[in-house]
Amino acid sequence: MGNVGLLFVGAVLFINGMLLLGKVDAKAAAVFNLFVGALQVLTPTYLIFVAAGEPRGILAASGIYLFGFTYLYVGVGLLAGLDSTGVGYYSLFVAVAALGYSFVNFRVFRDYPFGVIWLYWAFLWFLFFLLLGLKMDSLRIYTGWVTAIQGWVTGAIPAALLLSGYWVSPTETAIALAVFGVVVFGALWPLTRNSRQPAPAAPAAGSVGAQT
Repeated sequence: MGNVGLLFVGAVLFINGMLLLGKVDAKAAAVFNLFVGALQVLTPTYLIFVAAGEPRGILAASGIYLFGFTYLYVGVGLLAGLDSTGVGYYSLFVAVAALGYSFVNFRVFRDYPFGVIWLYWAFLWFLFFLLLGLKMDSLRIYTGWVTAIQGWVTGAIPAALLLSGYWVSPTETAIALAVFGVVVFGALWPLTRNSRQPAPAAPAAGSVGAQT
């Protein structure tokens, strides 16, 4: 069930990346954020219920709430025209928590690819904090591209591989993800610094990401 949710996390990250790049209307993006946010709150609730008190199962599901509430917050904020600072500072909380979940995946679950993916999410949500919380609008295009790319790399592709049974070679996958993130997101920085900024779609043109 969590892997199905991860697939739609990829979709909402891609949509939110397009929102930040000025390609998607804010209200249209808001509706999809609400859909995925609801899914990402219902999913961990179900997984925790069926875990029947098993600590590792509860721990694995708990991180999904971080992202479910992000998407709900963004969706409501876009529809209501709220200031983005609330989403921004909540994103800082998520970024710090994501570092903890990365450690858990590396040390407790020995799930090295998702240890790296949680680092991806920590980086992305920190960008949301800078953009939406501190109003560093010069980061909008860079953040938009990082968000859209992460939609595929941390959401849609891993979910498809997990659902089809092709998620193999965890150590090699973790290394490939780490190298890809450093190279691609590092290269994007100089390429987007002088890009023309699109007009914000809404006062709270926030964007998003989850476990899954």
